[in-house]
Amino acid sequence: MQRRSTVAVTGTLVLALGLAACSSGGGSGSEGTGGDDATDFSGETLTVWIMEGTNPDADAFFDEVTTAFKDETGADLQIEFQPWASAHDKFTTAIAGGTTPDVAELGTTWTGEFADVGALADLSDRVAEAGLEDDLVPGLVESATLDGSIYGMPWYAGVRSVVYRADLFEAAGIATPTSWDELVAAADALKAANPEITPFPVAGDSQYGAMPFIWGAGGDLAVKDGDTWTSEISSPESVEGLEFYTGLATEHGFSTAAATTWKETDLLAAFEQGQVGMMISGSWTPGKILADVPDMEGKIGAFPIPGQTEGLSDSFLGGSHLGVFEASEKQDLAWKFVEMMTTGEFAQAWGEQSGYFPGQTSLLEKVVAEDDPIVAPFARQMAEAGRSVPVTPLYGQIQGKKTLETMLQSVLSGSATVQEAADTAAADMDETFGS
Repeated sequence: MQRRSTVAVTGTLVLALGLAACSSGGGSGSEGTGGDDATDFSGETLTVWIMEGTNPDADAFFDEVTTAFKDETGADLQIEFQPWASAHDKFTTAIAGGTTPDVAELGTTWTGEFADVGALADLSDRVAEAGLEDDLVPGLVESATLDGSIYGMPWYAGVRSVVYRADLFEAAGIATPTSWDELVAAADALKAANPEITPFPVAGDSQYGAMPFIWGAGGDLAVKDGDTWTSEISSPESVEGLEFYTGLATEHGFSTAAATTWKETDLLAAFEQGQVGMMISGSWTPGKILADVPDMEGKIGAFPIPGQTEGLSDSFLGGSHLGVFEASEKQDLAWKFVEMMTTGEFAQAWGEQSGYFPGQTSLLEKVVAEDDPIVAPFARQMAEAGRSVPVTPLYGQIQGKKTLETMLQSVLSGSATVQEAADTAAADMDETFGS
């Protein structure tokens, strides 16, 4: 493996939008040793950008991948690690200048953005020919899909569910909730048995805790009609979900005033300090909790976010796709790498080493079947009830402005009703959407 750590070059998406058509000329080219059926790509080198930090053993992992890829194709890999913080700017600059790699890891919220400017190759036919259409996690396919075509291959992701103090639940005889009413009952019982803890803090500086309840009530963040997105955050269904979620604090008293400004990191810190009974948290956090507080071994558990009356409420999937750039002249070789990385043994190994879940449904089902009490519930959440935010770069702008967090904080602080706060958020979103 040729490994290069690169530094970011600043750029803007505006520039990329203007010049994308000039940077995507070689998408239909074939490799030097043959066409679609060629398996020997000796002498070729595939350039791949991978984000730094996800897998602590990335160097060793890609050494193995490089050897296997060479054995299978005859080609070499040049892996270039990119820091997450500056990667987006580097992508937009590369798209504008026609200097994209052959393949890259893309955050799930970036794939639609880069596909929209024509930078990514359509992988739909390749996915179908590989027989993978029904073996990919739906929520990750959703975030990779633009106008009916797939532009990113699901690689890995994390998802949020409920992390809770299993020891306190057991001591109080509390059953795992399977509906919203049962969630309230569990928090009530937890509060009665342990008055010194916060049963269910509602973090005002995190949009992700609210999403399951918006979706669970039948609402949505935004919908697309033709080419235009419109906010749905103030619809009756969305407001119903928001009223339940914020009501855990304002009506039931399960939260704390301090949580009005909490981020997810604040939730985690309070949980590790033994101050919290339940929290919406990511699949990557139980391992961190046990590493930080070994005494919590055997005292924590997880369960999927219950549906309003039955089933599960959807939860946001955050992770990565692998995308093939349209400008690459090595489309067939690029797909071979993508398929190797996102399916089978290497996809499973990456998930195990990184602490995230693979994007292949059959691999995810194996995790569920293992029934680890702090892993399997998240895997079930991802397989059965994972979801994407609106697939448009405009939603990224809304996230950047923290529109949903501002909405939550205005409700939790008592400065607005849910409907008032949702109406304000919807107007702000629609202004960004241009609707």
